[in-house]
Formats: sequence, C-alpha cells, structure tokens
Amino acid sequence: MQTKMMEVNEERSYEIAADYLNNGEVVAFPTETVYGLGAVATNQGAVTKIFEAKGRPSDNPLIVHIGSKEEVEKYAVEVPAHAKVLMEHFWPGPLTLIMKVKPGVLAENVTAGLDTVGIRMPDHPVALKLLQTVKQPVAAPSANRSGKPSPTEAEHVYHDLEGKIPLILNGGATGIGVESTVLDVTTATPVILRPGGVTKEMLEEIIGPVEDSIPFGVGEKEAPRAPGMKYQHYAPDSPVYLIEQNYENIEQAISELHNDGKKVAFIGPDAFLDTGADWFFSTGSLEDLSEFTKSLYAALRACDDTEADVILATATKREGVGAAIMNRLEKAADRKWYKLAEE
Repeated sequence: MQTKMMEVNEERSYEIAADYLNNGEVVAFPTETVYGLGAVATNQGAVTKIFEAKGRPSDNPLIVHIGSKEEVEKYAVEVPAHAKVLMEHFWPGPLTLIMKVKPGVLAENVTAGLDTVGIRMPDHPVALKLLQTVKQPVAAPSANRSGKPSPTEAEHVYHDLEGKIPLILNGGATGIGVESTVLDVTTATPVILRPGGVTKEMLEEIIGPVEDSIPFGVGEKEAPRAPGMKYQHYAPDSPVYLIEQNYENIEQAISELHNDGKKVAFIGPDAFLDTGADWFFSTGSLEDLSEFTKSLYAALRACDDTEADVILATATKREGVGAAIMNRLEKAADRKWYKLAEE
C-alpha cells in the first residue's frame, strides 16, 4: 500500500479524506493532542483496519470523535447532568467522557465488548472540519505503532505506518502533545482513567470531587475501560529509567552508566543540560510543564535516532498537567527508576 501525505491546504483535501473514511478506509489526522488514526466508528471492517495497522490489541477500546456536542445522544445513553456541564466547559477540547453506549449503533470492536464508550469533540480546526465533512463518528486512537511514543507530527505517523495506511492529513505539529484526559462519568463520583490536558483541578472546579484510578490496575484477562490502562505505552527502543530532578544525582547516574560502558540519552529540563549525557533532549524550563507535554513524545522518538543504550528521563510534580506527564513517563519506563550505586 502506498501512503500519501496530503497538506490540509490542498484543494479538496477534506473531501478526499472524507471519501476514504466513508469508503471504509483509515485516515491519519491531527488533533490538539496527538495525531489520530481514524475510521468510521459504525463500520466494523474499517475499525478492524485500525487495529491491524497499529498492531493494537483487540481488547483495547477506541475513543469516538464527533464534530458537535449534539451528536452525543446518538451514541450514548443515560448521559448524566454533570457530563453535560463538562461538555459545555471543555468541548471542544482534550476531554474524553466514558458513558453508557447506545446499543446497536457503533461497531462492536470500538468498545471491545464493554457497555461503555469514550467520546470526545477535539479542539483542532483540521479534526473538526474533517469530522463535519464526514458527518459520521470517527474512532481514532493515536496514529502510531502500538506501544510506541504517540505522534505529534505527520512525519512521526509516516515513520510508523508508511505502507500500512493510505492517507495522512498533514496539519503541522499538534498543540498539547499528550492524549486527552479520560473521565468515567458512569460512576457516582467521576473517575479519571487517564490524566491529560484537562487536569483534575480543572474538573473539580466545575463539578466537585473527582477520583483518580489506580495506575496499571487492569488484570491480564480484563478489558481496559479506556485506552492506556493495560498495556505498556510510549516506549522507545532503548530502556527508559526515571530519575528525580536533582542535578547531583543525575550527574552521578550518568557517570555510573558511562563507567559501565553505556551511552546515555537524557530527557529533561534545560537546567540539566550540563550533566554529561551523550544526547540531551530538552523539555523546556523547570517551571513550564506545558512545554514538557509538547516535547515529551518527540524527545522519546528522537532517542531512537541515537545509539543510546539507556534513556534517563526526569520525573516531575504530579499536580496539574504533571499528572499526565508522569502517567506517560511511568508507562514509557514500565515504572523503572534508576537506582544510584551505594557509596
């Protein structure tokens, strides 16, 4: 299969992409979070192509993207009042709501056999125009090989899926850089299943108490209720280890690894530029976590272009969007932390 990269300013680009989708194909497109790989969510065969292209486990449910708030009741039932309040405040935007699915409408492989579905309305002009052109719900996980860092540029999609999908809509770099917050609103107290750009603090300001789910809390035989809950994600080829933001400890860790003959790639704020790593990938200033989210996946991907044996990545605080950053870092590292040698 030949993979075509199409600029969104090309004449009829949206109509062409919509034709692919309406004819049962998959199309990669940008959202405000990461690039998604979309298929019409009512077409079982088309949705299957998402799993095949990504190598994604079939028990991992997909998020359904819509072009207007009014479409929610076509695909969900028993929508609670606080969910509607959240839609008014955060849609379009990086918030996915897990609700009871309307039976017999969406393809079964979208929900992985669950009685719930995740729905969101993306805040990106390309995504919205495509959805409004297609006039159908579009299931779309991140447009990368399953388990690898999510794509924040069209070139990342091409690198992972060239020859596996027919079309990529190139809308430039995405804005936020990490996937949407996933909030289960089917419980008495809403539960964050995946942290993202809409933070716990932002949610609680609007609807009151919100709970956090247990990370990696899904059993081997249990279907996850949202993407990212069960399988290792976001991992480059070399092993990733987390380390606290302490200059002396980072410097010591790199020195130890060098003494063991290891080449080191380092991902972290500019304050740690001179700690001695063989490759340094900046996540911006210590204070600017928004820059961290934008650069994280690109930095993880860039490590694959080095000869690093080990990747060190700095942890950050878990407040605000820091919760989303740590969620992704812990999954990229499979929860491994670098342990300094005892003195």
